[in-house]
Amino acid sequence: METPGRTKRADLKLNADLVRELLVRFIRDETTNAGFTKAVLGVSGGVDSAVSAVLAAEALGTDNVLGVMMPYTTSSPQSVEDARLLMEKIGIRSELVAIDKMVDGYCAEQKITDALRRGNVMARARMIVLYDISARERALVIGTSNKTEILVGYGTQHGDLASAINPIGDLYKSQIWPLAEKLDIPKRIIDKAPSADLWEGQTDEKEMGVTYADLDALLYEMIDERRSDAELISDGFKEELIQRTRGTIQRNQFKRRPPVIAKISYRTVNVDFRYVRDWGI
Repeated sequence: METPGRTKRADLKLNADLVRELLVRFIRDETTNAGFTKAVLGVSGGVDSAVSAVLAAEALGTDNVLGVMMPYTTSSPQSVEDARLLMEKIGIRSELVAIDKMVDGYCAEQKITDALRRGNVMARARMIVLYDISARERALVIGTSNKTEILVGYGTQHGDLASAINPIGDLYKSQIWPLAEKLDIPKRIIDKAPSADLWEGQTDEKEMGVTYADLDALLYEMIDERRSDAELISDGFKEELIQRTRGTIQRNQFKRRPPVIAKISYRTVNVDFRYVRDWGI
């Protein structure tokens, strides 16, 4: 499928070998700097978590990476199969923790029937599991959210967007797929329709109302190239998509930043006290 405007340019192409090297080094350095040697991450059967898992294994060694499958009743059985396939292929440790009782107990108590609220509960239940296991294993939680999701807020705050470090957060979804091919991730994982797998039949593109190809092309021009709306329209992007995307980015800014702290003292965390090089980190 062709994408609009400037998408025929090589802007979204990447040097997969160089990116691989940089991200492996990033994981190794950041984990070591924080005083850890191990990592844990949720492995969903999708391409994003597969890429993060492979990079973590290369950075820290297969024995030091634990992949956790966290299915719910409505999860596709193929998701667990694909997650197992990936972890067996790369040789990392794996664990399965079903989140049914956690989610159903809370939703029944609070009488939650809305699909979006239930989806948020699922995402946050999974992060409870990961952070608890991280304490058990003394391991850092590795992120699996890509740049596209982060920019448009397609994720749950303190849920799937949470992590200690995120190796793929500056890669658009369109850049994840070629990197996955370079990492020799199973083709059936690369080729499957992206989905948060929160309810039957859900896909990312259906829920967002735009393909990743079109969205990434627009985001690159809008964010990385800082094109004005007039320039974007001139490049062939539809005004409705431009306005909707810009509005989505603005509305979801709160998801991309730490909690805002009211400033009272001379040095406020994340305001004046942000860079801790002098503290040996």
